[in-house]
Amino acid sequence: FGSSTVIEAARSHQLGAMAFSASTVLAVCAPQSYFIASLGVAAAIVFANLGAAYGTAKAGAGIATMGIMRGDMVMRSLIPVVMAGVLGIYGLITAVIINGKLDKPDTLSAYTAYALLGAGLCVGMSSAAAGYAIGIVGDIGARCNALANGKLFVGMILILIFAEALGLYGLIVGLVVTASSVEHGAGLCTSYLS
Repeated sequence: FGSSTVIEAARSHQLGAMAFSASTVLAVCAPQSYFIASLGVAAAIVFANLGAAYGTAKAGAGIATMGIMRGDMVMRSLIPVVMAGVLGIYGLITAVIINGKLDKPDTLSAYTAYALLGAGLCVGMSSAAAGYAIGIVGDIGARCNALANGKLFVGMILILIFAEALGLYGLIVGLVVTASSVEHGAGLCTSYLS
């Protein structure tokens, strides 16, 4: 079919039976949409906790090594571990909010499901990247700060703040996507139970 053939057929009313309004005929919601949205819950918490665990382990190893040389600086050097732990909280918050949007699985549209999956991946992967950065900076920064007698502390904290901001950016975008996904995806399909 060329475009002119379709236009000619429509003019001669050969396709008149196929013309309908999209608002009167809606697709049935797919049952797997709930599974796809649930993957967003899992992605948010799993990837955020992977980042938090890596950041905590890597920075903790550096702090332990540094503690042998300068035991008096251990408490000040725990900041990377705390910052890495916050990344897990980002994933938890997002997972709970996404899960709260899954109250009607029979009318969950594919649009909403994929938006919730995207929100979970956004938060989870951003937190994983931030955890990696915090772990590396926390490990090397704690050791170098001990060797420099505390002169690198402010610089290390600034680097850690910018690394943590990566996870915060992902959290903000994920929450915006989650908040708008249900209203934009509402009414796109009918319940598969009816």
